[in-house]
Amino acid sequence: MRIFVVALTLVAASLPGFSQLASKKALTLEAAKKIAAAAEAEARKNNWNVVICVVDDGANLLYLQRMDGTQIGSVDIAQMKARTAVRMKRPSKVLEDGVLGGRTVMLKLPDVLPVEGGTPLVVDGQLIGAIGVSGVTSAQDGQIAGAGVAAAATLK
Repeated sequence: MRIFVVALTLVAASLPGFSQLASKKALTLEAAKKIAAAAEAEARKNNWNVVICVVDDGANLLYLQRMDGTQIGSVDIAQMKARTAVRMKRPSKVLEDGVLGGRTVMLKLPDVLPVEGGTPLVVDGQLIGAIGVSGVTSAQDGQIAGAGVAAAATLK
């Protein structure tokens, strides 16, 4: 009986879906720089000075750049937007729209900034991080972040 249980356990362990550890993609510094470069190109094309922030899937800062002439307050705001996108697994604009639609309770969510400009980075259906942009209007920040998201879609 004991041999049967051991054999059954070994067979079950070899079946797909039985493994105990997940396989996931991770954002690298090199990839973060490519994402930020695409966002910067969009900002420069429009003569906008912004802060661009890329965080990993745990909302930890991976890369940040402040373009010349951008206000220093945008350093914190860009990070907050990116962290919001990771924590909530959705663009920060969705939360902004909720507040504008009357869901003011969203203003009480901890460590969340409901302002457009933070967008999750998803590759092959996996959240790998987020980009946050601050420095111009929220819609323009969102446009710049969108260019970073498009670059992330090309990552392997």
